[in-house]
Amino acid sequence: MKIKRVLNNNTAISVNQNGLDVLLMGPGIAFGKKQGQDVRLDKVEKTFIIKDKATLNKFTDLVIDVPMTEILVAEKVINFAKLKLGKQFNEIIYVNLTDHMHNAIAQAHEGITLRNPLKWDIARFYPDEYAVGQKALAVVKNDLGTELEDDEAAFIALHFVNAEVENGNGQNLAYDVTRIVKEVEDTVKNYFHTEFDETSLNYYRFITHLKFFAQRLLAGKHYEDDDDDLLVVIKQRYTRAFACAQQVQAFVKTNYNYAISGTELLYLTVHINRLIKNL
Repeated sequence: MKIKRVLNNNTAISVNQNGLDVLLMGPGIAFGKKQGQDVRLDKVEKTFIIKDKATLNKFTDLVIDVPMTEILVAEKVINFAKLKLGKQFNEIIYVNLTDHMHNAIAQAHEGITLRNPLKWDIARFYPDEYAVGQKALAVVKNDLGTELEDDEAAFIALHFVNAEVENGNGQNLAYDVTRIVKEVEDTVKNYFHTEFDETSLNYYRFITHLKFFAQRLLAGKHYEDDDDDLLVVIKQRYTRAFACAQQVQAFVKTNYNYAISGTELLYLTVHINRLIKNL
């Protein structure tokens, strides 16, 4: 393979047989090399194929300054996440996670710890992604000898949630979703002066519904209002749950200037009623 661009001594860009740019990494693979010269394939330890041109450019800029050891650690975590979560992620995860972990490691060396105020809520709402974050901390400690705080497990978890839901638009959607889910959950808890069984299926369904609701809120989207007759029935049948849902509706309108539709109110009432049916 011929070199298209030398990034540093250990990294170069080449082109594969399908005409795609390939990022090649390995100790000294580009040392003393110039554009057009051959790369010794026996020195290549890792290849990255990122199809999106803009994402590749960002990743290229990143790997110029980030040590290869940290890039390989980030890739190891991403591969673990694919197996653990059973999902594919937007390619931007390679940029965002590598950059985040590089900065977190640098801050740890300086004795700086950033606290995540939603750490425990992230762990509750995204347990599988949080487990990936914990695995990332273990990999960093084992491979690089750097110990990161548990807060970082939550930050890392959010990168994977974002890569699942946001199509790589760079906004920290998962953090905002988590905050809104917690606010609505707290509103319901306070209304009934109770805690809920977080291991129950009904709680899981409720939180899952709130996640998608929060995503619609942040995107400014609504359900179509075509269930008015059913809403009347639900209002009469589930009086307490409906009154609580109206309180959530008022909270969301006041704090986010988002009008919950009748259909959304219906679904919210049903989920709340399931939660409180034994109260």
